[in-house]
Amino acid sequence: MARIAVIPGDGIGVDVTQEALKVLEVVRSAGVDLTFDEFDYGAEKYLATGITLPDEEIENFRDNYQAIFLGAVGDPRVPDMKHAADILLGLRFKLDLYVNYRPIRLLDENLCPLKDKTCEDVNFVVFRENTEEMYAGVGGHLKKGTHDEVAIQTAVNTWKGVDRIIRHAFEYATKHDLTKVTMSDKSNAMRFQGDLWDRVFEEVAAEYPDIESNILYIDALVMQMVKRPQQFEVIVTSNMFGDICTDLGAQLQGGLGLAGSGNLHPGRTSLFEPVHGSAPKYAGKDIANPLAAILTAGIMLGELGYPEWENKIETAVREAYREGNVTRDMGGRLGTAGTGDTICQKLEKMISE
Repeated sequence: MARIAVIPGDGIGVDVTQEALKVLEVVRSAGVDLTFDEFDYGAEKYLATGITLPDEEIENFRDNYQAIFLGAVGDPRVPDMKHAADILLGLRFKLDLYVNYRPIRLLDENLCPLKDKTCEDVNFVVFRENTEEMYAGVGGHLKKGTHDEVAIQTAVNTWKGVDRIIRHAFEYATKHDLTKVTMSDKSNAMRFQGDLWDRVFEEVAAEYPDIESNILYIDALVMQMVKRPQQFEVIVTSNMFGDICTDLGAQLQGGLGLAGSGNLHPGRTSLFEPVHGSAPKYAGKDIANPLAAILTAGIMLGELGYPEWENKIETAVREAYREGNVTRDMGGRLGTAGTGDTICQKLEKMISE
């Protein structure tokens, strides 16, 4: 049995999570043992009570749930986005979710902005280190608000942190019969951080002699992602660089409306979220694209041990797009709920066949 904590969050997060849950209910009806508990953490709760996400709730998630499904967080009524940071970054850091997993998979050639690229050409994964570097929150201001202001943001990289994300990338390649792992840094400019990443990568790569390994500077990586994405199978990189290159990857696969992700600590409670934001102005209007959330539900099922359902959900999304049974931002004719219903119907058909 897999227990899943659901945090719909803010804005369209509520809308798309509802559709993802509809899809998961179909999966449950087919015999997969899933249970869901919903939690109301988000802007509304924070504005009413001052509560973001208590430490004891994070302990509850760690002890009693196999996964957390997060819709999206962010609300302009909270200018500093404290609640969003406490929820998303709090879960990442306090649950030690050191792997950010982003599959970059093109489902239809018409979705790719690059000329003449096929689904086989855009099919790789990015592993982003998720708990260190610029996101560690080390730094501060001196003389803030004056013309003499100094702002310092320090990148924190540890051998342990670098080793475990690189090792995860090689283990993933081995498990999925892939033959190439690319690491990206900027060691020609960020000498100390780059030196650590380079040394650890070379040490770990030596343990996997059957896998081709190479290193690209981050600027070269993003150029090559656009020029020849088919050369990549597994990419591993730091927190900041991973944040940037995965958004580029999302555009290669058709946009943020199709981008799902997992924040993982293998063997422990992990967090799954669509990559897009909360877009409050579109909330409740039945126009938000739920496919990223639905694909994220598939990623979650794959990590929970049900890869066949991840494949079925992806197939259903691909078919719905080709039929035009998706939201208008993707050239379709349906709303949020209608798109979710279409995916459910396709899965039910697969089950009955």
